[in-house]
Amino acid sequence: MSDSYLIKGVSVVGGKPTDLLVRDGVVAEVGPGLRAAGAAVVDGDGLVALPGLVDLHTHLREPGREDAETVESGSRAAALGGYTAVCAMANTSPVADTAGVVEQVWRLGREAGLVDVQPIGAVTVGLAGEHLAELGAMADSTATVRMFSDDGHCVADPRLMRRALEYVKAFGGVIAQHAEEPRLTEGAQMHEGEVSTRLGLTGWPAVAEEAIIARDVLLAEHVGSRLHVCHTSTAGSVAVLRHAKARGVAVTAEVTPHHLLLTDELVGGGPAGGPYDPVYKVNPPLRTAADVAALRAALAEGVIDAVATDHAPHAVEDKECEWAYARPGMLGLETALSVVLDVLGPEWDLIAERMSRTPARIAGLAEHGHDPAPGRPATFTLVDPAARRRVEPSELASRSRNTPYAGLELPGRIVATFLRGEPTVLDGKAVR
Repeated sequence: MSDSYLIKGVSVVGGKPTDLLVRDGVVAEVGPGLRAAGAAVVDGDGLVALPGLVDLHTHLREPGREDAETVESGSRAAALGGYTAVCAMANTSPVADTAGVVEQVWRLGREAGLVDVQPIGAVTVGLAGEHLAELGAMADSTATVRMFSDDGHCVADPRLMRRALEYVKAFGGVIAQHAEEPRLTEGAQMHEGEVSTRLGLTGWPAVAEEAIIARDVLLAEHVGSRLHVCHTSTAGSVAVLRHAKARGVAVTAEVTPHHLLLTDELVGGGPAGGPYDPVYKVNPPLRTAADVAALRAALAEGVIDAVATDHAPHAVEDKECEWAYARPGMLGLETALSVVLDVLGPEWDLIAERMSRTPARIAGLAEHGHDPAPGRPATFTLVDPAARRRVEPSELASRSRNTPYAGLELPGRIVATFLRGEPTVLDGKAVR
């Protein structure tokens, strides 16, 4: 690999075409007509340079379910999607509830070298919701954990949630809540509404999410701590968040690409197949068109702070089965930017804010989330906005194939991704 790269004629976050010189891991110069002897030249004509994308919500499955994904395969998928950092959720086996497990995940990410893998620690031991995990030990570990989540499970006990919020204040941490009141979702299979009634599936009411968010913003306000809401999915949740932010509560929220694009109607039959296709089973469930519209508006407004993939790979046997037995979750890393581009259009500054700058701030990843500029780490991605591609599951880098976008044509193509001056993707292909 070259030690320096000269990217010619690229638009930085949609600005006027210019040149970028990358040398010794940083952006050395930005300006038109640059020259650099010995530098590898990358044609940036028509391309947009964005700060490397940062995902607040990724499931890498290792340790425990390497048949579905590994840190290395997930990292490769992330790099191909334009990501330079991902936050790995704690629901592995064993659960990432100790310093030892989070350090293992962090070390595997460093060995893969394709993106920075930042572990998220569990809030409670074994995700069981009964006793706080080793939050302080994980924070002091080599992995320097700052986000904690029982994602896949709600921290339903309000006293335990309060204690967790109080604990992480000591080191500037944040609790990322999977908002789901479990007593309202027993046996739930999809969004509660007209479609669930027609299909005969037990419904998952929107209020199960909204009630937990309302409770937790009050707890966060009372304690004076930071709360992050995972995978926001309903219009009612948006209303709660808007009210909380207006009062100055330290709450942030994310939305997934699939909740910005897909609706519960697909469970009745979509492009990927007929009714009850488990590829559309996800937690929280796909909601209504009205919810999708509210989420899109909230993302543009800033009530929702970030797009996070909730990349959830599953082995074939866990998805290609009867709906009731299928595991919830969808792939997301390689298609996220295309979905957001389809939803928002070429609003490059907004995309950079929601997919890189703000997620990096929430996660405390100081090296990430910076637009390419002299002296900054050369950590960015190059996008061809004019390209369109048809999503083919067999061509994805993930070990799993459970994408809800199979057969869809989406805009945008990642041409290159750089991590501290080293290319992880060139000409649309993983470097290693």
